[in-house]
Amino acid sequence: MQKSVARLGIGGPVGSGKTALLECLVPLLQQQGVEVAVVTNDLLTHEDADRLKRKGFLPTERIIGVQTGSCPHTAIREDPTMNLLAIRDLERSFPQLDLIFVESGGDNLASTFSYDLIDAYLFVIDVGAGDDIPRKNGPGFMQADLAVINKIDIAPYVGADLAVIRKEAGERRGSKPIAYTNCKTGEGLDHVMQFILETVLFRSTPYEPTFLETQAISHQPSALSAQRFADR
Repeated sequence: MQKSVARLGIGGPVGSGKTALLECLVPLLQQQGVEVAVVTNDLLTHEDADRLKRKGFLPTERIIGVQTGSCPHTAIREDPTMNLLAIRDLERSFPQLDLIFVESGGDNLASTFSYDLIDAYLFVIDVGAGDDIPRKNGPGFMQADLAVINKIDIAPYVGADLAVIRKEAGERRGSKPIAYTNCKTGEGLDHVMQFILETVLFRSTPYEPTFLETQAISHQPSALSAQRFADR
């Protein structure tokens, strides 16, 4: 009898850092012995799938790009058939899998996943969108099993008050977990990893990064790159 493969959605607006988060999480999970595959969603291209394939951390056959051809949320909520078929193909081809990520195409704060498609989902926003995002009460952010507030390092360069974000996100989410991340340095990824291992994969051992994992994230962003971002 084939084992059940856990499915974790990653949603959020365009540019919030969903694919960058995947680029960080997949190697960290592999270091923990987790067998991973990914389904990405784009409207008319395979852009995100191709980007992940170029990273080389997974066999290309374990990454499937779905072209939704419509509003991104339709393929993860109202009619997830295309994604379910991609998941079925991965499960059949790789019966050893423990976890399949389903990355949505970039959408808005109202985007949520159907639990017929996934077991849990993360919703990623970034501080560059403004410190008022948490109080907009978007269903995607409010209902997600884990909210990820990304790019915390750029707050000073875009005029966002991280203290306000932390306060209002906590008020809106209540007891639901929130992770604050910087995918360039790896800050906060331990909280995301702990959520995945405990809540999605039901592993009881606390997550402790290995030395290799602490080296998995590349250089710190330079002041110049941050200034260029602010000037855009």
